[in-house]
Amino acid sequence: MWTRHHKNRNTGRLILPTVCAAFLAYFGYHTYNGEYGINSKYQLEARRAELATKLEQLRDERTHLERRASLLRDGSLEKDMVDEQARRALSVSRPDEVTIMLDRRSSN
Repeated sequence: MWTRHHKNRNTGRLILPTVCAAFLAYFGYHTYNGEYGINSKYQLEARRAELATKLEQLRDERTHLERRASLLRDGSLEKDMVDEQARRALSVSRPDEVTIMLDRRSSN
């Protein structure tokens, strides 16, 4: 009668834990660094805050421009406003006037 003798090896016991550790490492990495991961959430929040401040600036600028445009509407034209716009566009002033040029950012 033939008998087989096998050596007891511990490598068979390590295969399943190694495969499980590999899966956990893969999914753990993508949980943090993936497209919808934790790190991406923080980046999206920072981008949202940045865009919110830019939106607020644009709204302020639009309100300012709407106020200036309302002064030029038909029926409510103010002579001073038309005079100011014409002088600015043509870069003209009278000899007895003092012209003070301001930065566009400081005049807001």
